[in-house]
Amino acid sequence: MRLLEDLPDLAGCSALLRADVNVPLENSRITDDFRIRASMETLVWLLRQGAKVELCGHLGRPKGQVKPELSLASVEARLRELLEGALGAGELAAAQDFQQNLTVRENLRFDPRETANDPTFVQELIADHDCYVNDAFGASHRAHASIVGPPEFLPSAAGRLLAKEVEVLKGLREHPKRPFVAVLGGAKISDKLGVVTALLDVVDQLVIGGAMAFTFLAAQGYSVGSSLFEPDFVAECRKLLEAEAQILLPTDLVAENASGQTKQAGLDLSEGWAGKDIGPGTAAEFADTVLAARSVFWNGPMGVFEDERFAAGTATLAEAVNDTSAYTVIGGGDTVAAAGAFGFMDDIDHISTGGGASLELLERGSLPGLEVL
Repeated sequence: MRLLEDLPDLAGCSALLRADVNVPLENSRITDDFRIRASMETLVWLLRQGAKVELCGHLGRPKGQVKPELSLASVEARLRELLEGALGAGELAAAQDFQQNLTVRENLRFDPRETANDPTFVQELIADHDCYVNDAFGASHRAHASIVGPPEFLPSAAGRLLAKEVEVLKGLREHPKRPFVAVLGGAKISDKLGVVTALLDVVDQLVIGGAMAFTFLAAQGYSVGSSLFEPDFVAECRKLLEAEAQILLPTDLVAENASGQTKQAGLDLSEGWAGKDIGPGTAAEFADTVLAARSVFWNGPMGVFEDERFAAGTATLAEAVNDTSAYTVIGGGDTVAAAGAFGFMDDIDHISTGGGASLELLERGSLPGLEVL
């Protein structure tokens, strides 16, 4: 994969930088600028080489329509603030030039040709540019125009963020320190069945929590009550459980009924009760598994952590991931949000900017955006 240093001399050149600026908003205000900050190293490097940079990205899911509330204006304002703060004392005199050498293109997904990978949109994107840099790891599993189109026509390279993500995640996939424990949570097993199958070939223990665990529990013959599960995938989960011994599932739950009552429960739930979090026994077992590992990958919360009644399982796991001496990687917006909400971010070795992209890279070993580089 070509890196920044592989690009030709950039002095006076125009660079198209694809970044992942898909940040959460509340009333047009950015509530978490983690993804913007993650690409600052690449942006500053390009500007220091004398390049003029047009940064492009997407925000939300406008589905090919112009939606003012999803404009990149707020992203651009934050980028310019961060750019000034990223410069060293000796570069402050160049700050104005750097600001002038940066432009931000409006939300790519306002145009339906972006997600359709339309060749005419690719030509518009690359017009007047001399090179292309992809630093949007979180979008590189999509074969969209801004991801796979420009490298066909321009000298191209991976930005610092993209290169680091690939190094870390492929390292976990191909030569992890052992024991290697992967923790998967979230809502649907259908979204993660491929990565579950792939991870079982490389992990020593696969820990499964969140709502996706209920399809596995149903496959074991437990009554899951009104819990969210996917009956169409019970048979596939049963096959995995019969073939693979290293899957670790919940042993107790925290459940809620339609009246809002909660209780700690075993694995058999009566109709009207839905599992909303792993129970304290499970949380302790999952935490012990993480603490005994030498490599840990975590994607997906253990329950509905936004509700404090169902936050204990995710909080216990987040504390273990933070405290273990293992090499730790977390990915996915909900996972990062949970770790941040509980104050367990400081000692995590790598926080991935891509949830779906990190899972697909672990599953397949490559992404459309990487292949073209």
